[in-house]
Amino acid sequence: MAAITIRGAELSDLPYFYDICLKTGDAGNDASGLFYDPYIIGQYYAAPYLFFERDLCFVAEMDGVPQGYVVGASDTPAFNRWLESEWLPPLRRRYQNYPHEKIKTDVEKNSVALFYRKLDPAGEAERPFYKTHSAHLHIDLLPSLQGKGQGRALIATLLAALAQKSVRGVHLGVSHTNAGAIAFYRKMGFVSLREENWGLVMGAHI
Repeated sequence: MAAITIRGAELSDLPYFYDICLKTGDAGNDASGLFYDPYIIGQYYAAPYLFFERDLCFVAEMDGVPQGYVVGASDTPAFNRWLESEWLPPLRRRYQNYPHEKIKTDVEKNSVALFYRKLDPAGEAERPFYKTHSAHLHIDLLPSLQGKGQGRALIATLLAALAQKSVRGVHLGVSHTNAGAIAFYRKMGFVSLREENWGLVMGAHI
């Protein structure tokens, strides 16, 4: 029987983060065929968390190989300011002349566009849930770990770590097309905080 363990993430997990993010990047399905550059999606949704607040990053591994993770930030406005000042500028320089012929799909085009979306702290007023659910998270599991209780275990591990930081609420975004994830989050006690054209912002108190 395969051994599954959850542990704190290390910088050496970074290649696995990129790989897992890509292979779950199409509403939970493999997005490998949607990208010419396989690292783009992980540059926004996975990698930065290892450098911002690594004590809120956890890995689920099977037989010693990472196959899922949860990452979080305890203060979303602070995380956004760090992205704007530290993480995004070099990505903007790198991709500013990204050849059009290397944009494989609209998904890749929209993912590159995320690097250029201005994260304006003034816009925080439009998101009142930041006051009650200041933290946020992303979680991804490869099919090998799905249905084994690891998603629930990873989120519980992160929520415990957030509680240690006196964080009272957490939110996340989920696509309208990912009905399975929405149902899972509802079972975990998450409720809808806001509806967007792309999906739902859901949140839970800690």
